[in-house]
Amino acid sequence: MGKKAMIVRFLTKRFIGDYETNTGNLYSRLVSVEGEHMSVQIQDTPGYVKLDDDVSQVADMLRCVQSAEGFLLVYSITDYRSYEYIRHLHQHIRKIHSDPKTPIIIVANKGDLLHVRQVPPEAGLQLAGDLGCSFVEISTSENCQDVCEVFQHLCKEISKHQSTGNGEKRRGSIIPRPKSPNMQDLKRRFKQALSPKVKTSSAMA
Repeated sequence: MGKKAMIVRFLTKRFIGDYETNTGNLYSRLVSVEGEHMSVQIQDTPGYVKLDDDVSQVADMLRCVQSAEGFLLVYSITDYRSYEYIRHLHQHIRKIHSDPKTPIIIVANKGDLLHVRQVPPEAGLQLAGDLGCSFVEISTSENCQDVCEVFQHLCKEISKHQSTGNGEKRRGSIIPRPKSPNMQDLKRRFKQALSPKVKTSSAMA
């Protein structure tokens, strides 16, 4: 799916295409979100973990879900199986985080590989609408700015969730990927988001 490449792109601005099998790395970094400093921990989780898999793998995944305050659910537009798995991940998250305000963003990655696309944009939009999540399609290899804005948007959503407590329920938003690779619509939504002060947050990708 390119999850680790997304995280490294966000933290270092570099793109590295090949990685060893994910072992659940935890990344910590102080980031700036609209002028406010935020201490962020990003847990990179293994893909395709189901409840009937190895007990230790399932336990590790559930611990990550329990401690996280926001989620990026990533699939590759070139891998329909990864797209289908998003529903399973969402179900696991909602069993532990029943609060509908818990930020969840569905990210369709590898948007530059149109010649081998298996998942159309409309399918991503439909899935996000069904699950009440935000949605965006990006290319980690081609556009560092889009990757950074996805993570920053998640940080801002976590900040709002932390500050509002038990306020009104937040409706899920669907962020379609415009034809332009600059993602103007996504950027407009980011600029509109509030940015209350917050010291720490954790996210899972």
